[in-house]
Amino acid sequence: MKVIKYKKMANSRYKVYLEDNHELLLYEDVILKYNLLIRKDIDEKLIIEMDKYNQECDVYYVALNSIKNRFRSIYELKGILLKKEYPIDLVNSAIDKLVGQGYLNDRSYCKSFINNQMITTNNGPFKIIRELNEKKVDSEIIDSEISIFDEEEQTIRIRKLIDKGIRSNHNKGGVVLKQKIYNDLKNLGYDVSIINKIISEYSFGNDRDIAKKEYDKLYRKYSRKYSGDELKYILKEKMYQRGLSYEEE
Repeated sequence: MKVIKYKKMANSRYKVYLEDNHELLLYEDVILKYNLLIRKDIDEKLIIEMDKYNQECDVYYVALNSIKNRFRSIYELKGILLKKEYPIDLVNSAIDKLVGQGYLNDRSYCKSFINNQMITTNNGPFKIIRELNEKKVDSEIIDSEISIFDEEEQTIRIRKLIDKGIRSNHNKGGVVLKQKIYNDLKNLGYDVSIINKIISEYSFGNDRDIAKKEYDKLYRKYSRKYSGDELKYILKEKMYQRGLSYEEE
């Protein structure tokens, strides 16, 4: 089959025009490997061979574009490619090539992920570890890189979060506020022993000014509907839910 002409296209590809209105859209890698800019004839056997290599190139470049603007784990990238229904052998080949070229590296990914989490979120180390485990990063790599999030770093962040929690929950106090902040810190993935050590230094006791303010607000709301012992019971219950107690003098 005679080659009529070549036309360079976007994304490192060429359109090859053949006789009888046949056309091939091939990556530049294929053009170079098979010296197509020099060849004048292409047979069916060569077309089949080139098509197979072109598929390999297609998977590789899709994979490369997927990691161009953001780090991905090997497992994550593999999932993206398989979702596009590429053959597993071509997916593995593309991933192996990217790993060999240094473009795909789970340690680099892990390091970047941890740094990004520490900069942009309030997440603690155990939550970060859980997310990395979901991305199938090797546990030895995770253990090595998460060491940057040491006890000193956790302590600084826990104190800031406790202070913020107290400011943000000005209508709560006592056991309820303490438990809420403890649960928030635990859910964020901080070390429980460090949380307990630091939280014990704080006072979540009844601040009479806070309690009075909240009591007065509740009284105005519920005294319209209730009175006597029923009102006292409701007020006491609502205050307890906020970790507060207040008795009128």
